[in-house]
Amino acid sequence: MNTKEHIISHISKYPLLELQDILKFLHQSSFGCEHMVSSLESAKERIQSEFKDNSEIPLTEPLDGNYSRVHLSHLNSGLSADTLAKLFFLSSKPEPCGKTELEKKLSVVSEIAGEGKLPFSGEDFVSAVIEWRNMGFTALHHSDTFRNAYHPSYRVVLNEYVRFLPLFSAIDTLLERGNVKLAIEGGSASGKSTLADLLEKVYDCTVFHMDDFFLRPSQRTPERLLQAGGNIDKERFLKEVLVPLAENKKVNYQRFNCETLALMPPVSVTPKKLTVIEGAYSMHPEMSSYYDLSVFLNVDPEIQKIRISKRNTPYMQKRFFEEWIPLEHLYFNTFCIKEHCSLIISVNE
Repeated sequence: MNTKEHIISHISKYPLLELQDILKFLHQSSFGCEHMVSSLESAKERIQSEFKDNSEIPLTEPLDGNYSRVHLSHLNSGLSADTLAKLFFLSSKPEPCGKTELEKKLSVVSEIAGEGKLPFSGEDFVSAVIEWRNMGFTALHHSDTFRNAYHPSYRVVLNEYVRFLPLFSAIDTLLERGNVKLAIEGGSASGKSTLADLLEKVYDCTVFHMDDFFLRPSQRTPERLLQAGGNIDKERFLKEVLVPLAENKKVNYQRFNCETLALMPPVSVTPKKLTVIEGAYSMHPEMSSYYDLSVFLNVDPEIQKIRISKRNTPYMQKRFFEEWIPLEHLYFNTFCIKEHCSLIISVNE
């Protein structure tokens, strides 16, 4: 949806909106959060105080850019105020190109005004923009009319976080009951490690990577590599990580070094309330029963190819396309991994 379509849709959704509500929409679309969040704790407290059980409000409302309005009604789905506050906090960042983007969007709205499709005159819009520009495009509040008619209660969050709201809600629901072990599955370049990094920022969780459990050279027999999912040392991962986790014990394990092709010195980890296992092969049938939750990141093959090509040398690209990705597909298809995951999330944007 382009800017013009976004604006017309917004007007249709909120027919009582006033001029400043349009400008607020454009400002949030260009700059995201209206201001830098000074305190995570105060952000959480404000969310808790504003939250009302209202299932009629849409859970998310895309803006015209990299952000969305996440309505507090999402807390009805299990999302905690603490998690939403952290996502809001992480989304609060400077947008160096925000002013340029805003000027582009204002030009589009001027075009719409010229077509007589705004609920106010083009002259009023031009006058308001001139005044707003002179003020440095400061953040705006919703009009009293908008607030009284629609009771807006939301936080502006980056779209790259919004796609994972179902996962955050599922995690928060399970954390209310006790410790949680989460598996992140998906093909190469689907964003598994990026999601794990985000979860670490939001939950301060423990993260283990399946890349640390590739087979050592002596284990790479033809028979083993012909097995679906056989190119990961699942036996060592079970013994060193999953079994101790299940017994609520400290984890002592060795990472595999892909450069030296040898195991590194042992490290000791005391798991936190949320433990994340990131990587393809984490949901192998011999290991899947150890998890409380799992998510499959679904990436389009063409987008996957573009991402891998951008990140790797020709030699490494060849290995991905001719060796590692076919092995992943064999594993996914043999064990129906996607279908056995709790959630499937598209990561094509």
